[in-house]
Amino acid sequence: MELIRGNMHPRTIVLFLGGIALALAILACTLNIGGPEYPTPIIPVSTEAVGELQSSIETAVAAGEVNGQIILTFTEPQLTSYLSYKFQTQSQPLITDPQVYLRNGEIQIYGTVSQGYFEVTAMIIFSAGVDDQGQMKIELISADFGPLPAPNGLKEIVSATIQEAYTGALGPVATGFRLQNVTISDGTMTIVGQTK
Repeated sequence: MELIRGNMHPRTIVLFLGGIALALAILACTLNIGGPEYPTPIIPVSTEAVGELQSSIETAVAAGEVNGQIILTFTEPQLTSYLSYKFQTQSQPLITDPQVYLRNGEIQIYGTVSQGYFEVTAMIIFSAGVDDQGQMKIELISADFGPLPAPNGLKEIVSATIQEAYTGALGPVATGFRLQNVTISDGTMTIVGQTK
């Protein structure tokens, strides 16, 4: 310290130490480096919405036992809340603070992705349809991770996560009926199926 004090002006020492303190503070924090903007409005996350999702499944199943057809309608708050709670149970989720928008035939998921000291807002868009076996088919349309590179195996990670969320939400019902149609529009996703 004597060497520094002898060769430096006191104001320079203060600026030097301030710069070091600022650098350490920046390293201790996570920096948001951009990415796509979240759409508005922000969708609230609640346990009530998850309960509504489970309740609508039970109602649809009960109706399906009577007429052989199951019609499930999910809303953006229900899917956002379900996905948020699902990701909270994972030790290293792909994204945090998810928002699910159901628009123009697409499922649009926004969320925060962290990589080291950096975080970015990400947007993952995919379609949902029905395959030849009457099961949900998820296809990745696009992914935007701002300036960060997309994670390796993104398509597989997203498809597996959404497929797991779908099967987890429907539980044993998922194997009890065959899907016929999936429609996504104006903030809702409607799934029509027939009991096997």
